[in-house]
Amino acid sequence: MEVAESDTNAAPAVRTKGIGAYISANLRQYGLLFALIAVMVFFQIVTDGTLLRAVNVTNLLLQNSYIIIMALGMLVVIVSGNIDLSVGSVMGFIGALAAVLIVELNQPVILTILICLVTGGLIGAAQGYWVAYWKIPSFIVTLAGMLVFRGLSLWLLEGQSVGPFPKEFQLIATGFVPDIFPAGLGVWLAEMFGARKVNVLALVTGIAAAALVVWIGLRQRAQNKAYGIEDEPKSFFIARTAIIAAALIFVMYKLSLFRGMPNVLITMGVLTVIYAFITETTTVGRRIYALGGNQKAAKLSGIKTERLTFLAFANMGVLAAAAGLVFAARLNTATPKAGFALELDVIAAVFIGGASMSGGVGTIVGAVVGAFLMGVLNNGMSIMGIGIDYQQMIKGLVLLAAVIFDVYNKNKQG
Repeated sequence: MEVAESDTNAAPAVRTKGIGAYISANLRQYGLLFALIAVMVFFQIVTDGTLLRAVNVTNLLLQNSYIIIMALGMLVVIVSGNIDLSVGSVMGFIGALAAVLIVELNQPVILTILICLVTGGLIGAAQGYWVAYWKIPSFIVTLAGMLVFRGLSLWLLEGQSVGPFPKEFQLIATGFVPDIFPAGLGVWLAEMFGARKVNVLALVTGIAAAALVVWIGLRQRAQNKAYGIEDEPKSFFIARTAIIAAALIFVMYKLSLFRGMPNVLITMGVLTVIYAFITETTTVGRRIYALGGNQKAAKLSGIKTERLTFLAFANMGVLAAAAGLVFAARLNTATPKAGFALELDVIAAVFIGGASMSGGVGTIVGAVVGAFLMGVLNNGMSIMGIGIDYQQMIKGLVLLAAVIFDVYNKNKQG
């Protein structure tokens, strides 16, 4: 009897693949990370170290902040089996609305932000209504939205740029989190690193984030072992976790050498964590993937597919509005052409990040990495002096290669 009880309570055996087999099975996921590292190393070499200078790392985050914010919402829309072509125009319209409210009508900044976010949500909800309940293809609805809100931006601004914004509004995109540690500690660290100054808060945040990544990885590995779930090889887990932790510390160290953590980095970080949690661990997240994977089967299983589609577009509208506020604050003016063709960069980032055009596949982390990959390409080519014509062609080829790679993997697995 004791032997039987011991056998019953024993943890299931954990199955692990070899490194080669594991990488082959997860080539799409890890290939993107390796591609980002390779591209960064390449541009770091050809730009003589300019790419990873402290000021340029900060600029990379600021330049791609609104792309990443919209990519979070676009990932949800694409996973649900739809697409939104209007996000660039909505972003520009919200920036124009903020300029009119603050600069021309002298409305408070906080009130303006709330009005803009609600307006973005209503725009997304209006488009989602036609897609979800009238079954009009999202491509058509959002293409119409792209034209409508581009025109509304021109009308609202009367074809002219409106600005500048007050300082408190600019802080959304250009402000930095103040260092809460004693100045003497920063001076001591600066002398130790041979730098002019060090923002201790940014450095400590990087170390804490790296420690959190290690803890989460070990915790997940322990859970997989307890339930007998197939896990990655130990050596690969150690190498992957070490690379991610080192990258976090390195980026935050670079930020600490300039002005510390930008306010928009906190916004991006919080939103990324929230959306990763929703899509990966909640019932709503699982239902969105089920909706994109097979809408008819999802509906037959009791999932309210119309409501999920509606909410996906409403959510996209709010995030497009947030991106519009960040973009306008960084530019310090609202222009009629703001956000023009930006939806293409957002969609490209999501597809490069591993999302499938057919829906049901994709991750928040992949979308963020895809956005950074596009951002590094743009930044690196600009530093090298490559013309915008060649930049567009290269980005198009990268997007095509990512889609071909995705189709190849699916055919191989099938």
